[in-house]
Amino acid sequence: MNLMRTAMLLAAMTALFMGVGYLIGGSGGMMIAFLIAAGMNLFSYWNSDKMVLRMHHAVEIDERNAPELFEIVRGLSQNAGLPMPKVYLIQNDQPNAFATGRNPQNAAVAATTGLLERLSYEEVAGVMAHELAHIQNRDTLTMTITATLAGAISMLGNFAFFFGGNRDNNNPLGIVGVLVAMIVAPLAAALVQMAVSRTREYSADRRGAEICGNPDWLASALGKIAAAAHRIHNPDAERAPATAHMFIINPLSGERMDNLFSTHPATENRIAALRQMAAEFRAQPVPQPQARSSSRPSPAREEPEPSRPEPSAGPWGAPPADTPRTPEAPKPNPWGRNPTGPRKGNWS
Repeated sequence: MNLMRTAMLLAAMTALFMGVGYLIGGSGGMMIAFLIAAGMNLFSYWNSDKMVLRMHHAVEIDERNAPELFEIVRGLSQNAGLPMPKVYLIQNDQPNAFATGRNPQNAAVAATTGLLERLSYEEVAGVMAHELAHIQNRDTLTMTITATLAGAISMLGNFAFFFGGNRDNNNPLGIVGVLVAMIVAPLAAALVQMAVSRTREYSADRRGAEICGNPDWLASALGKIAAAAHRIHNPDAERAPATAHMFIINPLSGERMDNLFSTHPATENRIAALRQMAAEFRAQPVPQPQARSSSRPSPAREEPEPSRPEPSAGPWGAPPADTPRTPEAPKPNPWGRNPTGPRKGNWS
């Protein structure tokens, strides 16, 4: 089903690309646009993930230079039954994250430094689980290809004014066609992005909460990210707005009032859905051990059963609720559970 949706999206974006070419250059422009779109579809399948990571100046990290982030992603990947993706860090104060890749075997997750500095360990885990859910649902190929083609359509619309006014280009609609290409094409590309992303976010939220084991972590993270995105500028996202739908929270909201054509559902609705999910988890009855049958003979001397640890709340483990917790010593890592002081690490 996901493969069929991806194929339909590629066909729709190619048709839109050809329509813009027709408005600019008539039948000749349409053929040129078709050839360009065919080449871009092939290129996008194999290289769009690398291109998006390069747009945002993402740097690959490992367990040596970002041990806690790498540990979180590795543990969550095991919980989800996914291959370990590549992990990238983006030098940006706005807390945000995204996933990319054509399949789970060739996937990557990227987080900003602002995410690590402003969120707790558990909240970061909730965000990374959301991104792994996109990988598991195979949303990343569709979203990355959409970003590439939407950016190309918007750029083609911007060039329409310069290349569409030539009388020798066989443009059937003249200046009207040029204006339509300039205005309608970017708008249509934005609508496609909106349709692709909005429904997928709810699904990724729910699956991400299941992967990390606690919906409240992701709900808390979404609230903090949304509040920061309204006031912290993301220059790379502003230069590449076609990639906005890939992030967990719209990175453009710091400068633009785009609620009408937002690529993400309302954060308040997403948080409410996660809180409801958390309440359902807490309401589920805990399974009780079955009593021994009285008809079976008891052994002469019964050895006590070894105690079993309580289920972990996440990939890094958590003590049972009735166990007193002692204050933790400062973590020798670039960022702690609730970082407040100056950061130390390769990204500082």
